[in-house]
Amino acid sequence: MEDEPKKWKRRNPFFDLFSEFDRMDEMMDEMMGRAFKGLPSGKPMTYGFSMKIGPDGKPKIQEFGNVRPTEEKLEVRDHREPLIDVMDRENEIDVIAELPGVEKKDIDLRFDNGDLVISVPKKFHKRVHLKEKVDEDNIRATYKNGVLTVVLKKLMPAKKKGKKVRVE
Repeated sequence: MEDEPKKWKRRNPFFDLFSEFDRMDEMMDEMMGRAFKGLPSGKPMTYGFSMKIGPDGKPKIQEFGNVRPTEEKLEVRDHREPLIDVMDRENEIDVIAELPGVEKKDIDLRFDNGDLVISVPKKFHKRVHLKEKVDEDNIRATYKNGVLTVVLKKLMPAKKKGKKVRVE
């Protein structure tokens, strides 16, 4: 005599559907296990990207977080790269950085060789290369609600007076 549950399973069309879901769940567990094999445990990992269309019409992609994919493995750092937005205006450059959970006193902000360096020990680090020359003595920074805003005045080239040319 056939076992009653097996008989029910064969006749119930939904059983096949649920067994497929179980099989897919097992496959997904196996794939995730392989994907995350060898990653450091206990360390939080953050990775993301932001994409914008630049003034030239080409997409600009910026990565952020503490994970950097390499050819062989994922590199997990102790600090995260914050999400940064750079707005190039006529006379100034605005750099906006998201630094959640940070005290203003812990932010180390430096201008180094044409780069703006934002650092919060063991939390955040980002070096922002500026394409234009700025007045190092005229940099303002404010921090409110986890957002750091840095305003850098551009160095404007000295306007030369035109030289009169004598017509002969």
